[in-house]
Amino acid sequence: MKSRLYKKYTDEVVPALKAKHNFKNIHQVPKLTKIVVNMGVSASNEKGAIDDASKDLTMITGRKPVISKSKKDVASFKLRKNQSIGCRVTLRGDAMFEFFDRLVAASLPRIRDFRGLSPRKFDGRGNYTFGVSDQTIFPEIELDKIKRVQGMDITMVTTAPNDALALDLLKQMGFPFSEK
Repeated sequence: MKSRLYKKYTDEVVPALKAKHNFKNIHQVPKLTKIVVNMGVSASNEKGAIDDASKDLTMITGRKPVISKSKKDVASFKLRKNQSIGCRVTLRGDAMFEFFDRLVAASLPRIRDFRGLSPRKFDGRGNYTFGVSDQTIFPEIELDKIKRVQGMDITMVTTAPNDALALDLLKQMGFPFSEK
């Protein structure tokens, strides 16, 4: 069964974008291809930090994260080769739409003094990246069980060729941008 947001995309967003931008073919309409959730963990933290971040990311996304390791030694950062420095999850298909729906409907409104996300965080190729300062905004995380507050980066990757079209796509899908 397809998610509620996917049905909204196919039934409402695609026809609206096709009419607004005068696309001749339905395949010209931009779409969301993947969402990448990344948690960077300081290498100097205690050994359990990467395990705790991995556990939290598993609870948030429902997928097991990939542990990122350093590629070379950097003495000024006290970093050794093959040392664990973070974890990430890539979501596609139904899992992506479910996560997007939970993010917009339940998690982002839980941020203190939330007035929307900045529409200026696009990368020039239609991808949007924003940071969340702590993982406690997600309802899946139990506040009593967290040991340390950990932030994360969330990247929305689209097929839009430019930022204006990607902004229009995300707005149509209900992403909360600030009106500035």
